[in-house]
Amino acid sequence: MQITRTMEIVVGLFVAIGIAAIFFMAMQVSNLAGFNDKEGYKITARFENSGGLKVKSAVTVAGVRVGRVSSIQFDKETYESVVEMMIASEFNTLPTDSSASIYTAGLLGEQYIGLEPGGDEDFLNNGDEIQLTQSALVLEELIGQFLFSKAEGE
Repeated sequence: MQITRTMEIVVGLFVAIGIAAIFFMAMQVSNLAGFNDKEGYKITARFENSGGLKVKSAVTVAGVRVGRVSSIQFDKETYESVVEMMIASEFNTLPTDSSASIYTAGLLGEQYIGLEPGGDEDFLNNGDEIQLTQSALVLEELIGQFLFSKAEGE
């Protein structure tokens, strides 16, 4: 009788550890863990199409996470997506002529913003806007263009 009780406790602990591991992985994949949004400065960028970009998506420079997307709005006058990013204060040396592009990472198709530093001697400050942007590539549009070009060729 004592052996089965011990076995039940061991199995229960194993299941609890498994649930904790799944929770940890979910937090890592969803970008909810990490980066402190309270310290830093905000910059904005306008995109013709923000694709599947979401609030709290990563903002990277050379593959290093430097911030997060803090909001995504629609501009009714220009019909563009206005993306606001919170950049950590330690990365305060991004040149004003930097460019922003929306990329897709991973098997799940998670999108993020990649910043490419320019060569200007002035740096981005709180409230500045990045002028050079490249919108997200929409896979459905690319496939449609490919199929349309193949249909015209025949």
